[in-house]
Amino acid sequence: MQQSRRALALVVLSWFVASLALTGGAASAESTGTPAEARTVRVGTEGTYPPFTFHDPGTDELTGFDIEVIRAVADEAGWDLEFVEAPFDSIFPALDAGRVDVIANQITINPEREARYLFSTPYTYSRGVIVTAAGNDDVRTLDDIDGLVAAESETSNWAQVARDAGAEIRAVDQFAQAAELLVQGRVDVVVNDNIAVLDYLASTGSDEIEIVGDAGEDVGQQALTFRQDSPELQQEADDALARLADDGTLADISEDYFGADVTVEDAAEVTDVRGSDTRSTAEVVRGAAWPMLKGLLVYTLPLTVASFAIGLVLALVTALARMSSNRLVQLPARVYISAIRGTPLLVQLFIVFYGLGQIGLTIPPVPAAIIALSLNVGGYAAEIIRGSILSVPRGQYEAATTIGMRYPQLMRRIVLPQAARIAVPPLSNTLLSLIKDTSLASVILVPELLRRAINAASPSADFMPLYLFAALYYWIVCFIVAQAQEPLERRLGRYAA
Repeated sequence: MQQSRRALALVVLSWFVASLALTGGAASAESTGTPAEARTVRVGTEGTYPPFTFHDPGTDELTGFDIEVIRAVADEAGWDLEFVEAPFDSIFPALDAGRVDVIANQITINPEREARYLFSTPYTYSRGVIVTAAGNDDVRTLDDIDGLVAAESETSNWAQVARDAGAEIRAVDQFAQAAELLVQGRVDVVVNDNIAVLDYLASTGSDEIEIVGDAGEDVGQQALTFRQDSPELQQEADDALARLADDGTLADISEDYFGADVTVEDAAEVTDVRGSDTRSTAEVVRGAAWPMLKGLLVYTLPLTVASFAIGLVLALVTALARMSSNRLVQLPARVYISAIRGTPLLVQLFIVFYGLGQIGLTIPPVPAAIIALSLNVGGYAAEIIRGSILSVPRGQYEAATTIGMRYPQLMRRIVLPQAARIAVPPLSNTLLSLIKDTSLASVILVPELLRRAINAASPSADFMPLYLFAALYYWIVCFIVAQAQEPLERRLGRYAA
């Protein structure tokens, strides 16, 4: 006891001394005029929208016109940048929930967005164009797309343009997917930024889609996007953009990517861009192999292990509560199981990550994914464990009670060892499903295996080989896990009556 008190006293004393040191250091820095540390600004971006934001096929580094612009702004404003990648439809929820501080993703200014967000000075000017499959002579203007099916990012400005023109929207994550749907004849049109379309045509060399007309006469203005509570960041960005425009930096960045200056208003008339470097499918797959494996090792597998372990503990507690004769104990278990099994996992991920963030409980992406996946596993596995426990013959309960075993001892020594063997096959299925379900974590900003495949597929449009390669990774992991099931069953078989 005395040693514990001494340890506690040392901790308190250390904390007190550290606090004085930090306070004194801060006061000293303030008095001597030492500049404060650069603030960290989290930037939300897709990483799958070339040439504005994408991963370099050779290095897997995040790059693009918008990325270079925000980096130049950060250098001028004294920011430290932290990039957060997410599908486009998740970027605005991430900004609303405080997950990111600014969006750099060719966000077009429109009245609806101006009512909710702050915008910097525009740094890109472009026009919308209508894209169809090659040889389509029926569409030339927005009036012609009334009643047709358009592939768009659901929350993008172009989706609203197509919707206002009477088109039916099919949601996609990126322009490359929309172009592929056009080629396959599964949609009729795509409305998008002329620069993005020109870059896609130049990079892929595709002659299967073409620009057939303009999506209206208005010139689109793209800007950095901030929350309403960030006027200081907005002002810093405006000041930085003004200096970058004056010294020619913005024009230089634009020339590097497009061979033209898209930072001035007449950029809306750009009809050609240089395009990104093209590579063969084999080169694309080889370049993506390591980033995808890294996503598997760093995110997919740890998510699986942590979520399954926590989920099993939740499942066991819930199963025992579900079997309790006390209704106050049984009712919460019933509600939990019903809620988990009655709602999609994707919704559960959104609630934990975005929903809780909007009420002040901000959980980082990986812990949020573990919480949602663990709760999901617990809800499903609870019924598996309950069924396995109930399958143990009732006579064994009575025999154990007769020789004086208490309930905890009975469960630990008699029931659970036998129930474990019965539960192995269905729990193995749950584990295999969990491995694949981790792919949904990409929507809450976790760069796991599938997200890495999407990053590689976006600039190259090599969807089939890259997604097959991702499927191969998943299959290998699932195969290894499945091979461990039979030895585990044999080992637990010694407890069977």
